Parts: sequence; C-alpha cells; structure tokens
Amino acid sequence: MHLPAGICRFSRRYYYFRRVRKIVVFGPGPRFKGGISNFTVSLAKALEKEGAEVYLVSWTQQYPAVIPRDFIDRSSKTDLLDDSSVKVNYITNYNNPLSWNKTADFISSLRPDIVIFQWAIAIQGLPMGKIARKIKKAVPRTEIIFDVHNVVQKETGSLDKRLTRYALKAADAYIMHGQVTIDEFREFMPEISLAIRENGERASGGKTVFKLYHPVYDIFKPDPDFNIQQAKAALNLKKNVFLFFGFIRKYKGLHYAIEAFSRIASRHPDTSLLIVGESFWNTVDRSRLRVRLKSAVFGFLKSVFIKNAGDESAYNPLQLIEKYGLAEQVVVVNRFVPNEEVHRYFQLCDAVVNFYEYATPSGVESIAYNFSKPILATRVGHFANAIADGQNGYLAKAADIDDMARVMENFLNTPVPEENVKKIADGLSWSRYAGTILGK
Repeated sequence: MHLPAGICRFSRRYYYFRRVRKIVVFGPGPRFKGGISNFTVSLAKALEKEGAEVYLVSWTQQYPAVIPRDFIDRSSKTDLLDDSSVKVNYITNYNNPLSWNKTADFISSLRPDIVIFQWAIAIQGLPMGKIARKIKKAVPRTEIIFDVHNVVQKETGSLDKRLTRYALKAADAYIMHGQVTIDEFREFMPEISLAIRENGERASGGKTVFKLYHPVYDIFKPDPDFNIQQAKAALNLKKNVFLFFGFIRKYKGLHYAIEAFSRIASRHPDTSLLIVGESFWNTVDRSRLRVRLKSAVFGFLKSVFIKNAGDESAYNPLQLIEKYGLAEQVVVVNRFVPNEEVHRYFQLCDAVVNFYEYATPSGVESIAYNFSKPILATRVGHFANAIADGQNGYLAKAADIDDMARVMENFLNTPVPEENVKKIADGLSWSRYAGTILGK
C-alpha cells in the first residue's frame, strides 16, 4: 500500500522533529571565564530541557598561547552544568591542529543531527572552519549552525576578515541575535543569500538565518534570603546604586561611566557607583620574563594583523576615581566574580550602566534582565534597538559624557519600574530559543 506523497512528507517531518535529537554545542565549557562560556552552557541546558540529547564539546585552550591572559575560571566552586545531564568533552586546543582533527572525528562519531558553533571572534576562524568542514564531509546529513554573537570585530584587519569568511562559509544555517547582526553580515558577506526565519522552519533556498535574540540568563538567579541592606552596609554603598559589571575593557566605556558619575555625584550624595569586574589584561604577573616575552610577541602580531591596534593593557579607568575625588561614592570589586557571588551585585543595584563604545547583544544586559534591572546604555549597535527609553532603561548619546550624566540623573529622578523590565525579559526565554533550533 502506497501513501500519498503529501502524507509521506508530513510523516517524515513529524518523525524528524519529534524523535530525540542528538545535538552538539561547540564552545567554551564551564571551566572558562566570560559571556560566551555562560552562553554555551545555558544553550546546552536549554536544548536538553527541550528533550534533546546534548553534548558540549569545548576548547582546552581557546586562543594562541602567546596571548598574555588567564582565561580559566579558578574562582567558582559550582559547575553551572551540575544540575543537568549534558555531557562535556574538553578536546580542542587552539595551539594543536591535531586536536582539531580529533574534535571533528569525535563529533562525527556521535552522528549528530545538529552541531552549533559559538562564533564570536575571528581568531578562532581557522580551527572552527576546519572542524565544521570535516564534520560535514563525514556526516553530510548533520546540520552545521553558527550562532553568530558578532560578525567581525571593530578595527579588524585583512587576516581577521579572511578567517571570518572561511569559518562562516562552512555553515548550513546561522543564528543571529537581532537585525543589527543580520545587516552587518549582509554587508560583510553579500555573496551569501540569506533566508530570514523567526521560527524553526528551514529555508529551501539560501542559507537559513534564525532571527532570535540573546536569551535572559537564568543560570544566575536572585537569592530570596539575600539581605540587601546588610550587603550594602558591608560594601559601604549608599541608598541608590549604579552597577558596572563585567570585564573592564575600553569598549565597555567604564571611563565614561566614572566621568559621567562625577558630574552628578555631589548633587546626589545618597548614590553610589559600584564597579565589579576583572581588568581584562591584568590576570597574570607581568613582571615574569615569560609573560613579558608573550606580551612583546602579542603586541607585534597585533600591529601586523590588526588595523589601528592599540595597547589596551595600559587602559586603567579606575585611576579616574582618585582624579575626581569619588572615593566616598565609588566602590570597586576589581576581580573575577565566581558564579556563587554574581547574584549579590545585581540584587543590591538599582540599574546597570553599559555606556559602551559599540554593542552587540550583551551578556551583562541579559543577566540584568533576570534580576529585572533596567539598563542605562549608549545609543549604539544592539542597544539602540533593545533599550526602549523610559521602558527598560534610558539611552545616552555615544561618547557624550554630559548626556550620560543626564541619563543617570534622569533615572534617579524617574526610576524605571522593574515590572517593565520583567515584561521584556519574559519574551527572551531560552525555551523558545532552543525550540526554534529544534524546529518546534
């Protein structure tokens, strides 16, 4: 007995989407610091909750050994995957091409339905592009998806552009976290035809782009027993608290936040600026000969391959605190914050300050939303579309310290209700994100 073709196609589609899917997420595992590690872990957990069998395949070293920085999380006591059955495999060493083959062979042996690569930086283009191509050759039915956090870095050079093209061309489909990223991709790689989808439907022509969002991080949750007033007193914080959280890097604009705060501090003695995060290029002992040699070689390579490369290791916005006499109102926790402590700083703040020079979807923004905290940001990139002035935060003009000070004062005079933020956060779930990938 032969069934009509339409019923056969429906049956195959139903089987494809309803059976247990085997998914590999490739990216930094939970032993690493940073937002991409948090994202990789969160995505793996979300896919598992949606019924998939999930493997997380991680780097052992993410970057060239010459980079003078410690990327390992040596502070957290809890593993963010402890409450899941996700299987973690640390295989890929950037500095050992043999491990790239080993990675591809391992993933191919699983015969996965989908492999999702976390794409954020061009320097990883060669190993990721090779791994993706080798998997596709070994298991042609496997769908290769690149989750594009950032198409290509600002101030990039020709080598970075070539590495980016090499990696991204290996994908069957892409996930992008907003229209800004899609527009950047089209400008950078106009030769690739894109078919935009906001659901899990795969396009029949062109490469599918799942237009999604940066989901709200639920790996860091409010502690109902946390004593906010006691914590404020211990840190010598005032009644109102602005929070800068995350790695201290120039593009994140901490220098703007401190200077803007200096212009309103005297009028608001009941307000503090709380700075929590690790100075990005200050994680190793720079007096050691090995580190000095690494720094010299790294600096030379940057000057050769990256356009307008500056020495960000000299960036020290914290010195502005003394310059402006803000010691009584600015509190600094200048270290990497372990997983167990993250909730504290978001629970005791009133708003998060993201006066970035440029912005793709932000992990700090995502954490803030899970604590229903508004964002004060610059009107650049992703923030220009994600922050609705007066709804889930306030927007300032880029590189305009007076306008940033206006925004901070505006928030103190007219706070954004946390209920507004929660409404927006409710639409940015991991469940829908993972479900779209799985075609639900």
